[in-house]
Amino acid sequence: MSEGSEMCGQLRQMIAVLQAERQALAGLDLDGIMGAAQDKTRLCGTLDQLSSFAPSADIDDECRGLLDAARRLNEVNRQVRNLIAANVAARLDALTGSPALYRAGATAAPAYLRAVPHG
Repeated sequence: MSEGSEMCGQLRQMIAVLQAERQALAGLDLDGIMGAAQDKTRLCGTLDQLSSFAPSADIDDECRGLLDAARRLNEVNRQVRNLIAANVAARLDALTGSPALYRAGATAAPAYLRAVPHG
């Protein structure tokens, strides 16, 4: 099998994993999300090895289309993950009646800077 057709095959697998990840995100299936993350990491390693043999100028139109589809799916999944994280943060804030703890660093930094002598 040539590097180009092998890369297309790996990209097809990546698209399948990204679609499975979207389903896992929709169902809040933690095992599915973690499995997809592991599969994506493995496939990225394989694609990285293949790309060292096939410079981007040698990638055919089919592979470019698959690559673009994978990029779009990954971006949508990233946005869904961010929305879920923001929803969880808002719910935790509502439960505790206080802003998220990670925001404390933003207010602590200016106080620290005021305490340090400048000059």
